[in-house]
Amino acid sequence: MKRFLPLALLLLLVSACNEKGFNPLARPGVRMLPVSGGAFEPLPDGFHIKRSAFENGGVSITGDFDLRSYKALSFTVHNCDSLEHLSLVVSLRNMDVTNTWPKRGCTENRLQVRPLETRSFTLPLPADLPHPELDRLLDRMRNTPYATDGNFAYGADLSKISEIRFTSRWNKLDLSWEVSGIRFRPGERAKAPEYMYRDSADFFPFIDRYGQFKWKDWPGKTHSDEDLVRAREQEDRDLAGHPGPDDRSQFGGWKNGPRLEATGRFRVEKVDGKWWMVDPEGYLFWSNGVVRVNPSSAVTPLEGKNLAPRLFYFEDLPEKGSEEALFYHTNDLLLAPYYTARGIDSTFDFSFANIRRKYGPDYVHLYAERAHARLKSWGLNTIANSSDRAICLMDRTPYTDRLEIHSKPIPTGGAWWEVPDPFDPAFRAEIIRQLKERQAECSDPWCLGLFVDNEHRWGDDTHIARCIAQAPADLMARKEMCRFLKELHGQPVDPMQASEEDLQAFSWRVIEKYYATIRECFDTYAPGLLYLGCRFNGHPATEAVLQIGARYCDVISYNLYRYTLDSFTLPEDIDKPVMIGEFHFGAMDRGLFHPGEMNCSDQDDRAACYKEYMRSALRHPQIVGAHWHQFSDMATSGRFDGQNYQVGLTDCCDTPYPETIAAFREIGYGMYPLRAGIK
Repeated sequence: MKRFLPLALLLLLVSACNEKGFNPLARPGVRMLPVSGGAFEPLPDGFHIKRSAFENGGVSITGDFDLRSYKALSFTVHNCDSLEHLSLVVSLRNMDVTNTWPKRGCTENRLQVRPLETRSFTLPLPADLPHPELDRLLDRMRNTPYATDGNFAYGADLSKISEIRFTSRWNKLDLSWEVSGIRFRPGERAKAPEYMYRDSADFFPFIDRYGQFKWKDWPGKTHSDEDLVRAREQEDRDLAGHPGPDDRSQFGGWKNGPRLEATGRFRVEKVDGKWWMVDPEGYLFWSNGVVRVNPSSAVTPLEGKNLAPRLFYFEDLPEKGSEEALFYHTNDLLLAPYYTARGIDSTFDFSFANIRRKYGPDYVHLYAERAHARLKSWGLNTIANSSDRAICLMDRTPYTDRLEIHSKPIPTGGAWWEVPDPFDPAFRAEIIRQLKERQAECSDPWCLGLFVDNEHRWGDDTHIARCIAQAPADLMARKEMCRFLKELHGQPVDPMQASEEDLQAFSWRVIEKYYATIRECFDTYAPGLLYLGCRFNGHPATEAVLQIGARYCDVISYNLYRYTLDSFTLPEDIDKPVMIGEFHFGAMDRGLFHPGEMNCSDQDDRAACYKEYMRSALRHPQIVGAHWHQFSDMATSGRFDGQNYQVGLTDCCDTPYPETIAAFREIGYGMYPLRAGIK
């Protein structure tokens, strides 16, 4: 067991100021952010931050700082971990910082430090904002031109900094790291970008007719319909020159590898100590896929009762009643309900509109045909979940899909993806309804399997039961809890008075009911189809959820946003195949304002990060696939939840990112020998 110094014994040793800058740690108000089971050990010139899994940790320097006469912040970071990248967030914060998006009162910089690497950073401080009033007009975006992520930007007043914070971004990894030599460098700050000197009348509209940021240029930007046609012709030549790997079976399996029993369906099997999928013809298969293969990636809100005015953001939107007016509606069946639920009455689908401009009257068919050709050419063999069902059912590329069970949820405090009440008869009925509705998929040999639900917040071992205890009396799970407690104790027990042991036991009962019900429905209404789990968000908070889910799922699925999977493990007593349902990397050098969950410095760095992640996945004996999120970029101006990430293989104009595609081909064409350990 790890031993840590008690916080009461911590000593803060700081270096004195020097001529090149001041040391803010020499000022009052140095403190440690809350760390459970962790410690904060002094070093001669900085601090060693050690944290325990599932807890936040870092250094917070509080005070009253005026940084207007300083041009940069410098420091050195050492990542003590031998396997995992450190994703460090450095932020300057005002007292009135908001936690909503876009963040205001705060500037942030995300940095990466490789395992056992020591890196020194000098981060330029942001210039004064020429038109701060303009920033307040930007809404429904995770990041804006005035609050870009990945470098210090324009979200804080540098004259009133109340906190300087260094934190490890991912709180689900047991990482040790050090930060030292923290200094602010005096000097004149750099000027703001040219577009920030435009006043409101000159800056708006800032989104052009193609959905791109109007006031910057970059390689591959579309300036005209003619550019779209030229990009199509250029890609025609590229696809012809890269027809795809030649060692693949009809279903994308490894034609040159061992051939097992052919069952006519996808299945999983352990071969020579490694888990594999097996395709319908019996060839070994590793699922290399991409999420959301559909033309509606860049749908953005325009108007709604819960929206600030946004129509003035956009240049040259089509007239209502024109041929392009049909793109005021999204065809994304999975996400459309989320716009309605947030009171968004009107949207525009920039990506689909651009596809029509690019491919002409037969754009739906031509786009679908090109999607399959691209996947094969890029070395991919799976259309992952949330994709266009019509494209999936063309019997050209294996695919997965996702069910979302929208029956009555257990109220868990407003979490995005609430757990449905598995004791409610509507839960089972909804699973059955959807499986019957999807019989074309459930019986299709091209279908790998189905995920059910997404990123539930399971909480700790008693969380679900506590939420149920506080729920209205008519919730079926609460009625079941009352029956459970009465049966356990021989007399009625108020759920609010239940012991920790009883809460834990009932939480596990709820989880068991959830998974068992889904498994029973699959066995009855989709026999032979793989149940791919619920896509844990990182790691589930407790091992119990994983243990129970593993008994019922054919494949355990995780959405794992990391730089590598070298440190990923299952408990020793769980030997199951694992599917990575989501991962990605992004940068901000091609016009978007947010790099997504895992940021990179530019497109070359993005390609390198992808290759490193995929090699670690292919080496892992339990991982049977990894799915990039997503096929095309999100809207520059944000989707229903504000996400406006540069995470696509193509941009919103359907133009592929060449650096990323080259990396995909490098991995995809050689993935089977790499998986098999053949040099």
